[in-house]
Amino acid sequence: MFRWYVVNTYSGHENKVKANLEHRIESMGQRVRFRRVVVPTEQVIDTKDGQKVQVEKRVLPGYVLVNMDLNDDAWMVVKNTPGVTGFVGAGSKPVPLSQPEVDRILKTGASAGGDRARTTIEYSLGESVKVTSGPLSDFDGEIVDVNPDQQKLKVLVDIFERQVPVELGFDQVKKLD
Repeated sequence: MFRWYVVNTYSGHENKVKANLEHRIESMGQRVRFRRVVVPTEQVIDTKDGQKVQVEKRVLPGYVLVNMDLNDDAWMVVKNTPGVTGFVGAGSKPVPLSQPEVDRILKTGASAGGDRARTTIEYSLGESVKVTSGPLSDFDGEIVDVNPDQQKLKVLVDIFERQVPVELGFDQVKKLD
């Protein structure tokens, strides 16, 4: 029966382990025991030199997901792949992931372009927010302008007992309850 298993790898070597494992599966004639080898990733927006850049980030650094029909031969193919440190599980027996766990992990990577890259939080005028990143982190403020197309807010922040308008990204603030 095909199940998803988590393979522990050296951090930063996930793609190399995936390529090595796929090569070993083919060369050792084990294709019938394996369906997929996946390095779960997501698209995130990162700021570099003042520019927002969309980059691919590993969801589970140091881990690779393998969909396989586990038996002794398949176990040996994976276990002896360079860069693999072992399976995730209790003792020496690998524990398969539950289907909801697999769906959650793989959905994160599949829908990354739409859901993850854009922040979908709704903000309204007069709402109180806390700045979470940048030089003004931990300051509170009030929203005076919302630009959903650019995902920017204009927030009045109290600095030295003065209200100063500051333009912030949706990802730089969180709502106060």
